[in-house]
Amino acid sequence: MIIDFHTHIFPPEIIAARQEYTCRDSCMGLLYSNLKAKMITADELVAALNEAGVDRAVALNISWDSDELCTFTNNYLLESARRYPERIIPFCALPISNPSASLNELERCLSLGAKGIGELRTERPEELALPPYQPLFERIAQRGLVCLFHASEPLGHIYPGKGLATPERFYPFISRYPKLKLVLAHLGGGMPFYHLMPEAAKVLSNTAYDTAAAPFLYNPEIYQQVIKLAGEAKLLFGSDYPLMPYDRTLKHLLDGRLETDIQAKILRQNALDWLNKGETDLG
Repeated sequence: MIIDFHTHIFPPEIIAARQEYTCRDSCMGLLYSNLKAKMITADELVAALNEAGVDRAVALNISWDSDELCTFTNNYLLESARRYPERIIPFCALPISNPSASLNELERCLSLGAKGIGELRTERPEELALPPYQPLFERIAQRGLVCLFHASEPLGHIYPGKGLATPERFYPFISRYPKLKLVLAHLGGGMPFYHLMPEAAKVLSNTAYDTAAAPFLYNPEIYQQVIKLAGEAKLLFGSDYPLMPYDRTLKHLLDGRLETDIQAKILRQNALDWLNKGETDLG
């Protein structure tokens, strides 16, 4: 079994009116104003999973500006998971600039079957450590949910959506909520390096990293290095599909020359462990 921890789907209505929504919403405009950035529905995701031999996928939302679009797209992810309970694991977005509205949307989505939260995006993750956000993140931690954030590298080439959510800006937030299960996308923007600092390793004990877009960012040696730094249990296969095709992301992981048992953990078992699920109860 392969579980992809990082994919994105959209309602057909959003895709059909793509230009309108890229003008209306800053995150949508940042990520999808270029028509080369692919957008797909749940049906298209499942077709891609079938073709690539991937069994299940975490389907993520994006960080919409408006509460209305956040709710509309969350509903689509949740409905898609009901149609494909054995294939799609729904993660919902929150209107993260508004902590009170985020808490309300969290409870609503939980009542409808959300399995996690993400992909959340903020340019100022350190602000999430401030008191107004305490009820929200304490509730997420209480429920044992994974909260997946976009993370950025503090150096390297510029690309659409890279942003400023670098490791040093995440650290105060992670320190504030030691029981919160976090996944930092895109190999954490380099956060695994800091596991070599004993105090940081303690703070990061509940933080994992997905491999989304890794072929775009790193050489295949990155997987062995992250495992040496942070441990094999903290690495989750994520494709960022449809941004990255499966033949490229899976080949990149295979080119990392990992031992077979470690590769199996990255492709399957680590996802089950972080989701606190067995193979038969993800629906």
